[in-house]
Amino acid sequence: MGWRHMTGGLGLLSAAWGGWLLLQQPEPWRIAVWLGGAVVVHDGFVAPLVLAVGALAAATGLRLRGVPRAALIVAGSLTVIALPPLLRPGGVANPTVLPLDYLRNWLLAMAAVAVFTGLLAALGALKRRSGRRA
Repeated sequence: MGWRHMTGGLGLLSAAWGGWLLLQQPEPWRIAVWLGGAVVVHDGFVAPLVLAVGALAAATGLRLRGVPRAALIVAGSLTVIALPPLLRPGGVANPTVLPLDYLRNWLLAMAAVAVFTGLLAALGALKRRSGRRA
């Protein structure tokens, strides 16, 4: 039995376990609606946005390969994860529900991605420069 079969079997077992856990919930239809909504948001908003950014970058001659592409993927993923608390309505009746400063934390995460991307790009440029001299 090869790696493909073992990985496929593990994926099927994981899916079956997830389905079993879903059916154990008091209202499994709520989770199914949420998952369906996630698919709609991805296919209707996230994927077209990614394609538009890629087309715009290609039209302007910007090469998004390697580190810049990875940085955009990480920044986009963090933004999608952060959207629910960032877009929450005004005051919350229970302050322990969303106790953190999510906007500040998201901005710090974006700054960390930018700094790390800059460092990796600078290291890559140094490697290319030293490789040309040798």
